[in-house]
Amino acid sequence: MEYYFYLKLIHILSSTVLFGTGLGSAFYMWRADRSGDVSIIAMVAKNVVFADWLFTTLTIIIQPLTGVLMIYLSGYPFSAHWLLVSQVLYIFIGLCWIPVVFIQLKVAALAEQALLGSRLLMTEWSYRHRRLMNWWYGLGVLAFIATIAVFYFMVFKPFTLF
Repeated sequence: MEYYFYLKLIHILSSTVLFGTGLGSAFYMWRADRSGDVSIIAMVAKNVVFADWLFTTLTIIIQPLTGVLMIYLSGYPFSAHWLLVSQVLYIFIGLCWIPVVFIQLKVAALAEQALLGSRLLMTEWSYRHRRLMNWWYGLGVLAFIATIAVFYFMVFKPFTLF
């Protein structure tokens, strides 16, 4: 049990980095998208992908490792409802995040093509960009709601859903 609080600190810090990176990335992608400036969109999308790989990927690994160790050390049953729901939500968040990263890569590539004056006409770029960003926004909102729910279950640890 002596390691529990160190694990908890690492778990909380990594969840802070995970949530903060997600929120910050969403803010900058939204601002770039709203600008309509292809060069800003290209630069921000590339930087957001880099931040995702650098920060998000690391925390996605740390979260379940520290979580499982804390559950084991604390004696909570792995079958507790709050824990099972949190795990399902965590997987759901990951399933939203994976396509979001690919969407960001595609948005950056499309913007780069448009900047380089390729065959991609601005109207075609605009249509494809908007379609991708609509998916990006939708998946982001779902992941954000699920993340707040995970925080709820981790803090309050309800044993029943209703």
